[in-house]
Amino acid sequence: MFELKAGNFYIALAGERDRRHVLKIIRKYRKPDQRVFIGVTAPADPRIETPEEVRDRVLEACDYIPVEYLGTTDDCGFSPFSDDTSTSRDTAFAKIRARVLGTALAEKRIGGDS
Repeated sequence: MFELKAGNFYIALAGERDRRHVLKIIRKYRKPDQRVFIGVTAPADPRIETPEEVRDRVLEACDYIPVEYLGTTDDCGFSPFSDDTSTSRDTAFAKIRARVLGTALAEKRIGGDS
């Protein structure tokens, strides 16, 4: 995958059972100029992640991906189709809120608040 001439990669990681294994693969094959956005919330899971869970997922990824090339996203995004009611609007916004707050908590921990 990292052989593609692409600058950004979005990887569904929140629902992954063995995140460390995937992160090791990313560390091994990511090119120096490639940015990786890791999924820190799972839209298909009705449980709303806490900001602290998101923070911990970001900090874990920092062990494998240089922070300047790391971003956060949701696993596979939220369905844009009006006939898909698997995730309520309130749940979707709560998950997005958790991603934003958790990413900010991680940023403070790694020293990005200066």
